[in-house]
Amino acid sequence: MKTIVDKEEKYRKLVIVLSILIPIAVAALFGIKIDGVDLSFLPPIYASINGLTAILLIIAVVAIKNGKRALHEKLMTVNICLSALFLILYVAYHMTSDSTKFGGEGLVKSIYLFILISHILLSVVIIPLVLFTYIRALSEKFDKHRKLAKITFPIWLYVAVTGVIVYIMISPYYQ
Repeated sequence: MKTIVDKEEKYRKLVIVLSILIPIAVAALFGIKIDGVDLSFLPPIYASINGLTAILLIIAVVAIKNGKRALHEKLMTVNICLSALFLILYVAYHMTSDSTKFGGEGLVKSIYLFILISHILLSVVIIPLVLFTYIRALSEKFDKHRKLAKITFPIWLYVAVTGVIVYIMISPYYQ
């Protein structure tokens, strides 16, 4: 006799695998350098994607609080797609360009490093949070979805906003 497996259980292993593989793949791809390709135009684009993600996250939360579930669902799907696009562009840039060193000193450098390190660490943490939150909505486990979304939203918003801040702080030092 077949048992019915809900979407959350069905995708649990996939989410765990992706949550481990994505950061490992990103780290591994940073070790690969492709010469002769100029993607130096990408940083303002992927920073803008982060900014758009932050704005759409806020609009999506306002939408659901106002009972506009269909709009909320569409916006959250767009945010996941934007985050995936960001990741692709970010990795492509870093595979074709040398890392840019932050030129600030003193307190400004300490602030930059704090924002950068917290951004990187939370960008790894946000992967399973977003995926599990999304799957719980798809599984129509809205109580569990809301509970996890209350954790996911501020972290995802922080990652999106700090991505823009990191870009603004380092952009004067791009070659």
